Amino acid sequence: MKITALTVQQRDPNRVNVMVDGKYRFSLDITQVGDLGIKVGSEYSDKELAELETESQFGKLYARALEYCLLRPHSAREVKDYLYRKTLAKKYKSKRTGELKERVGVSQSVADRVFARLVERGHIDDEKFARYWVENRNQTKGMSRRKLQAELAVKGVDRAIIENALEVSERSDEEELRKIIAKKRGRYPDEQKFMQYLARQGFSYDDIKSALSEDSDSFAA
Repeated sequence: MKITALTVQQRDPNRVNVMVDGKYRFSLDITQVGDLGIKVGSEYSDKELAELETESQFGKLYARALEYCLLRPHSAREVKDYLYRKTLAKKYKSKRTGELKERVGVSQSVADRVFARLVERGHIDDEKFARYWVENRNQTKGMSRRKLQAELAVKGVDRAIIENALEVSERSDEEELRKIIAKKRGRYPDEQKFMQYLARQGFSYDDIKSALSEDSDSFAA
């Protein structure tokens, strides 16, 4: 079988459609075309074309996973979960016929290759992710150390990495409590319910009592 044409996709100029014996067979990232030596006139066996189709899947999934990683830092577990979802079959309705069809997911081996490439290129790093998460959550809203630990643990970050990220941060539960009290006090006229709310955020009762007392003194003054 022979490559009879290579055409740049209109919707994505970074991908090239590969025509085999006059028919569309698969697409490749423009870099893959050069790396794999794909040229018009080259001949391939069924096995070789199947291997190129696997490379097509790899290129597509890597591009999507890279975009996912660049939206914001993600933990290794988050990326693994994202890639796992791409291995699952999905049902969809054909735009042409309206018929319900099933799209097969990528193989686990392709997903594993994508994960390894992302790690190799520094797009997956739990230490960087933990530092980002601690600082970002502190900036957007008050957050206790205990709650940050729980959130990062759920995201699969190692305990030692979590503790290090918290230690190097300039955050403190006292400062975070002040943020929340300033934002939320008006919503809780009942002091006891407010204390219960703050406790659910992971702060200790001693810190809560001290912060509320300090806030009341400041308000009275």
